[in-house]
Order: sequence, then structure tokens, then C-alpha cells
Amino acid sequence: MHRELPDYLRPGLKVVFVGINPGELSARAGHYYANPRNAFWDCLYKSGLTNVKLAPIDDKKITEFDLGLTDRVKRWTRSANELKISDFRRGAEELRQRLDGRWPRVVAFNGKKGLEWILGYHPDLGPQPQRFGESRVFVLPSTSPANAVLPRPRKVAYFRALARWLEVDG
Repeated sequence: MHRELPDYLRPGLKVVFVGINPGELSARAGHYYANPRNAFWDCLYKSGLTNVKLAPIDDKKITEFDLGLTDRVKRWTRSANELKISDFRRGAEELRQRLDGRWPRVVAFNGKKGLEWILGYHPDLGPQPQRFGESRVFVLPSTSPANAVLPRPRKVAYFRALARWLEVDG
């Protein structure tokens, strides 16, 4: 059975992580980043954004760390390449609606593709000059195993940069 993943959002969060859309394993499990090869939970812990290593089954606990989770597009696919332009356009408006009234300090997009349809160009990784609603924006490299171009230590480094940015600028 494939499930739509719930949003883990509330007012006052430091960061909301925005995935592109749930993959098949996450949709089957009903938990974010459930593919054991996905680096998200490891990066989160190694960056110091959480002081315990969470697992996909713990995703609902993320707000205890003043962090949140959602996706740009809520429907699952085997690959983000299966998404259409219309999915991304509709997803941007739906994301704004989900965050309205509970804007975090930072919206962190897990992968450039989650943000490029909003901006109209390919963003660089790291902090962005634009805001998304009332939130600052940070682009992380996709933690998906499909993003094998960037090794895990480099992905962790971007999560650490986000943690530092929160301390200094966020």
C-alpha cells in the first residue's frame, strides 16, 4: 500500500526540510526518507541539527528538534523524473499554503529540483538571496541514492553549513 506522507509542521520551527516528492519505499513505509540508502537521517545527525540519530520510523519526532518535514509534490513516484511541470507548479502553491501561518526561519530544499521551478533557474547549493514566503531559503544536495554524484561526506558538509548558517544568520 502506498501512502501520502503527513506534514510535520508547526509554528516556530527553525527549519522545514522540503523533499521533491516521496519515493516508492517511503510511500510504502509511510515515513520520510525510508530508503536505507538515503543519506537524510545520517546527514541530519552528523550536522548537529539533531543530537540523536533518528530513523524513518521516528520522522514524527522531528518537530521536537524544532525541525519540520514536507514535500514539494505529495504524490509518490519511482523517480522524481516521472513528475510533470504541472506537478511542480501546483506543488509550489500547495507548499505555500501548507506553510502559511507557520513559516519557519528557513525552508531547506532537499535537492535543487525542488526549488528551480519556483525560481525559474537552477540554483546553487547553499543559502539563497530570495525568500520563500516569510522564510529564508537554503538548498541542500539531494540525499537520494539517485544523487550518487556527490559522496555522503559532501552531503553532510552542506547540512553542517546549514546548521552554521542558522547559528549566524538564520
